[in-house]
Parts: sequence; structure tokens; C-alpha cells
Amino acid sequence: MGKWRDGGGTLTVGTDSEVREVPLRVAASYRARTRGLLGAGGVDGALLITPCGSVHTFRMRFTIDVAYLDRKFNVLAVRTMRPGRLGLPRLRARHVVESEAGAMERWGLRPGTRVRVSVPATGASPPAR
Repeated sequence: MGKWRDGGGTLTVGTDSEVREVPLRVAASYRARTRGLLGAGGVDGALLITPCGSVHTFRMRFTIDVAYLDRKFNVLAVRTMRPGRLGLPRLRARHVVESEAGAMERWGLRPGTRVRVSVPATGASPPAR
């Protein structure tokens, strides 16, 4: 994938037998990555932070699931983090996906799983209102 931009998209988890499509928000700019889920009361779907190798939950209001992904979107590790925690850096991690606690287990996201990220084309016209 080329240069990442802030915006929306879809996270696809699973194989041909069972595929889950999850609404995704992409945080690629410095400002969006720094903010992440801080101050949010919850999250619908997931948040992709890129590039990112570690996260923290200081000043967060709820417990989150964190999946560390490599460059090819293979899941390296999945952790549940309560507020006020500092996650260990993952050396091979290039992206991090965050969601509400328990969501990743429901989606079948576990180490070794490969996910797909779909974002709208950059030059696409805005949706009709």
C-alpha cells in the first residue's frame, strides 16, 4: 500500500469460510496517531494506527484490545490493555489495530491471522449527499 492517509475504511478478518468486515478508522498523521482513542468513550469497529510499534492506555476511559501487525498485515500479537498501561514495543510491528475489549476474539483475530485493509481511493469524489 502507498502513502497512508487519515480516514475510514474496512478491516477484513478471516478466511473464505468465515469473513468479518469491520468498520475501520485510519490514523496515519502525527496528530491522529497521537490522539488515537484518547478521550473517546468507546469505538465502533476498529482504529488502525500506522506506522506504530507500541501503544499506551494512559488517560483512556475503557479497556481495549490491541493487535500488532507486521508490514504484510500478519497479526504478531493480540493483547488486552486496561486503562493506565504501557504496552511493550514489538520490534517487527508496523501497524496497530485497537478495538473495544473482547471484539478481536469475536472477530477471530489471533496471532498468525492475516488481515486485509481496504480504504477508498485517494482521488475519489466525495459521496453524494
